[in-house]
Amino acid sequence: MRRRTAVTPASPRTSDDLRVAGRLAALGRFCYRQRRWVLGFWAVVLVIGVLIGGRVFEGTVAGASSASSEADRGSAVVAAADPARGTVTAVVDGKPVDDAAVRDAVTRATAEIAALPGVSSAVDAYGPGPDAAGLRSADGTASLVSVRMADSSTSAQTTAVTQRLAAIKADGAEVTVGGDLVLQDEVKKQTEKDTRFGEIVTLPLTLIVMVLVFGGLAAASLPVIGAVASVGGALLAMFGFSKIMDIDTSVLPIATVLGLGLSIDYALLMVNRFREERGHGASIAAAVERTAATAGRTVAFSGLTVAVALSGLFVFTSPVLGAVAAAGVSVVVIAVAAALTLVPALLGFAGRRIRTPTAPVPDEGFFSRTVRRVRKRAVLVALVCTGVLMAAGAPFLHAEMRNSGAAVLPASSAGRQVAETVDQRFPQASAAPITVVVESGAKVAQAYADDVVAKLPGVSGVRAVTPVSDTVSTIDVLVHGDPQGGAAKKVVEELRADRGGLTTQVTGGAASVVDFQDELLTRGPIALGLVALGTLILLFLMTGSVVMPVKALLMNLLSLGASLGALTLVFQDGWFSGLLGFSPTGGLETFIPVLVFAFAFGLSMDYEVFLLARIKELRDKGHSCTRAVELGVQRSGRIITSAALLMVIVFAGFALGDMLMVKQMGIALAVAVAVDATLVRCLLVPATMSLFGEFNWWAPAPLRRLHERFGLSEHVDLPDLAPAAVLPAQRPAEELVSAAS
Repeated sequence: MRRRTAVTPASPRTSDDLRVAGRLAALGRFCYRQRRWVLGFWAVVLVIGVLIGGRVFEGTVAGASSASSEADRGSAVVAAADPARGTVTAVVDGKPVDDAAVRDAVTRATAEIAALPGVSSAVDAYGPGPDAAGLRSADGTASLVSVRMADSSTSAQTTAVTQRLAAIKADGAEVTVGGDLVLQDEVKKQTEKDTRFGEIVTLPLTLIVMVLVFGGLAAASLPVIGAVASVGGALLAMFGFSKIMDIDTSVLPIATVLGLGLSIDYALLMVNRFREERGHGASIAAAVERTAATAGRTVAFSGLTVAVALSGLFVFTSPVLGAVAAAGVSVVVIAVAAALTLVPALLGFAGRRIRTPTAPVPDEGFFSRTVRRVRKRAVLVALVCTGVLMAAGAPFLHAEMRNSGAAVLPASSAGRQVAETVDQRFPQASAAPITVVVESGAKVAQAYADDVVAKLPGVSGVRAVTPVSDTVSTIDVLVHGDPQGGAAKKVVEELRADRGGLTTQVTGGAASVVDFQDELLTRGPIALGLVALGTLILLFLMTGSVVMPVKALLMNLLSLGASLGALTLVFQDGWFSGLLGFSPTGGLETFIPVLVFAFAFGLSMDYEVFLLARIKELRDKGHSCTRAVELGVQRSGRIITSAALLMVIVFAGFALGDMLMVKQMGIALAVAVAVDATLVRCLLVPATMSLFGEFNWWAPAPLRRLHERFGLSEHVDLPDLAPAAVLPAQRPAEELVSAAS
């Protein structure tokens, strides 16, 4: 008789043994168990964000100024001395100025407007004095009505003036109302319209792409829901910032496009990892926990990388850049928070409806074959890619910075039409390229204008010396050539070098460009150094190498150069301007290249982190450097490509708007992400990794020891799934038989 051997049963594993260690895993567990409360919290955030969304735009400032810039200090001196806060201007065109019906309609409207509350003064071409002549076009077929609003006037009073000017009626005459107050209002409204349009266009398109990626609506809808909730949170954050600092109107669409792109990206990674865990047999609860521990770690690290890049903007004194930095960092935090809390809660609700992959990502495919082809010609591929990226960035070397003014609005804008008409047909009433603010009386200012200003090379004339108050006067300076070109900038420098012993401030469009360029030269290297240092430290802590962070930094600069080169070709040189629906202004908006650098650098490094983390994880598991690169690119290729495609869709959607600044940001970021996802990730990274071999992972001995102690890792060792955490249909057959018996 066969003797039976007694088997001692293994000790049962407790629920604590099955848990994934770490705070992110604990957060995932909490959000899964309390998913109704988490979803309710984000629903409240979204509702409040939507309700105050319009008020966010109302609280912004079109063209926030900085006390540290001489041009802005001069404007502040004039504003303090001038009782008016801005103008509303009407162009009456199409009939001779001396036509009796036109004269009667215009003078009657001017008299009525002058009596309205909030109006400081109202003048037309029929009034006494020399100023009236400047309100009449040279051909005598058009005139201006200029209304100055008092500093205490309200928006309702400005609207009343605008409506009365628009109501001027004379047979055959056309009236168009503009002015700086109208321009500011139109910039706010157009920016809000473009932001809404971008959201409406991009969200359905991203949903369609994600349905194709995930093969089902349930999984595809979660990133969209997460993105919408993140936008609600971003609006709340920016509403709060608008109460404590001046937020330029242009900040809102820039922050919105970043929030949408990052939220979709992060939710995409979370949902993809959840599907993988379900494919391995995890229950919904276990899959959520393991997703939070792994993909959640990637999301947190990525958000930190983007935040470091945006923090470099705090170095600048420009209020636009400071506001973008504050809004951008908070948007990143909100996007990360939504990915780590809302997405796990949504997975808890929709987990059963999400299609589970039947097989893991194969180790052989398009991306691995591409890497092998690249490796065979690594030197050639590296040289060609570098050459192409440098050539693409070369146009930026002749880029011109400028303040576009009314040109940021579409050609159909009434404010822009009035501004262009005044510049072309009413030279005496148009804004001077350069204005010198003299803190003295009109006689002293006139003497300075005659003795110094008019004699400077590049000055074509002094148009007017205007007393603003008893102690402040302004000198309008005309220049040869482009009002913001090289000659005008040289005149600004000469005026600042020779102040005639007076207290002066040189302002105007050309002076603003000079001030911004000076700030770039002095603070730009500091910002670049801080961003580079922060990025190098983060990548070293992740990889333990000093070689790969430096390579990543250089490759990011190459892709950034290509993006800025494309920006120059399109918006300065006019390539595809007809297709994109705008008129080139001859340069780039001053602060756009800085914003492109910060945003594109962060986003490009984002994808670099995704790829390098996967490669390092594989190498740590024992694969050779060559095989780790192959597998890393292959296994991450599909999801990173999908994320990049979604980013491009978001940015391109905003580029379809009419605001020139929003177009510039959208095109630049779309190009940066597209270049990074193709040339850099698929070709240049594998080529350089092949060339450097094991040297990719080199670090001096002291730094290696430092990394061993403080290094970060995106890879988490997950405990084996316990039977209770595995889907019954996916347990091994022998377990099912045993359970049945």
